[in-house]
Amino acid sequence: MIHMTIAEPPQTSSPDRAALPGPWAEGVSLVLGPLLLLAGVLARVEENDFFPGQLAAYAAQPGQMALSYGLFAAGTVLLWPAATSLSRRIGASHPGWARWGVTLVVLGLFGRVFHAGVSHLAFQMVDTLGLEAARKAVGDTYGAFHVFKAVNVFIMTGWIVLAAGAFRAKALGAGAVGITRCAALALAAGLPLGVLKGSSDPISLAALLGLALALVPLGVTVLKETPRPRWWAVALTVALIPAAFFLGVSG
Repeated sequence: MIHMTIAEPPQTSSPDRAALPGPWAEGVSLVLGPLLLLAGVLARVEENDFFPGQLAAYAAQPGQMALSYGLFAAGTVLLWPAATSLSRRIGASHPGWARWGVTLVVLGLFGRVFHAGVSHLAFQMVDTLGLEAARKAVGDTYGAFHVFKAVNVFIMTGWIVLAAGAFRAKALGAGAVGITRCAALALAAGLPLGVLKGSSDPISLAALLGLALALVPLGVTVLKETPRPRWWAVALTVALIPAAFFLGVSG
């Protein structure tokens, strides 16, 4: 009797090039997202963490504070492809944890982007109304209701759920390295939320360092596993960024 066996295709950890937004976008976001957040906070690390101090810092150093908040906002936006990439690795063995984790994290990121917009408006009030008038307006309206209050809890818990899923799926590595990186990812829950927050206290810095420790090495791995893009795709991307910025400013 002749026994025939069909060889199964070898398993690979290479990223799925058909998945959206794609491995290059996800790899770059995994690296740059945490680093931009950390750079944004370090740019205002010496300022008081609450809104009166943040407004006063802007009045004294508008360029530095605008850069700081701009870097933080950009890092926040870049974290959604990063979370998508990590959730895909979790979902290979634990889809439920992946779905809940990425959904909660992305909803929390929406809330942080909203806070960034309100902070930007508050800084413009300093320019147009003066520091004291802006401080009074922000103080009088700081607790005003908005629909994004509903996602505040997700800002804090989303990273914990994603970290738990990563631990169960060993998506950030096995053994002591994986445990350390999953614990570091969970620290992101400690980053303060809200409008005009300095985020320079030790807990905030630990949260940002943990986020970088967890995600940046994964981003390097994703980029290494991904075939190099065609030269014209790189050139188009490099040209598109300043063009989009120019059109946005002009419009």
